[in-house]
Amino acid sequence: AVVSTQSTGIRFIDRDGDACTVNAHVGESLMKTAHRYDIDLEGACDGTIACCTCHLVVHPEWYDKIGSEPCEDELDMLDMAYGLTDTSRLGCQVIVKPELEGMVVRIPPYEPQYT
Repeated sequence: AVVSTQSTGIRFIDRDGDACTVNAHVGESLMKTAHRYDIDLEGACDGTIACCTCHLVVHPEWYDKIGSEPCEDELDMLDMAYGLTDTSRLGCQVIVKPELEGMVVRIPPYEPQYT
């Protein structure tokens, strides 16, 4: 995807419930946006759809505005994500576009660790 100098405001809600609005570049993924702003969203496979560490929950009002459905590979990875919802997406697969101005996404809590 071609990344533009045009930006779109995206609101991230972190695992603690704290929110911040950042300027996402049109054409970049939400995962890349989060990394540029040091938002605590992993991306272990660097966007190759080989993990689910960039799992985000998109606010229901915004989900259909993304404009693309998850592909089979993304759905397979989401099946392994903790806290899966009907509006879950991988941040590496959601590409920022101007129509997403004001979109709200939440970073779900980590999977509980059992010892």
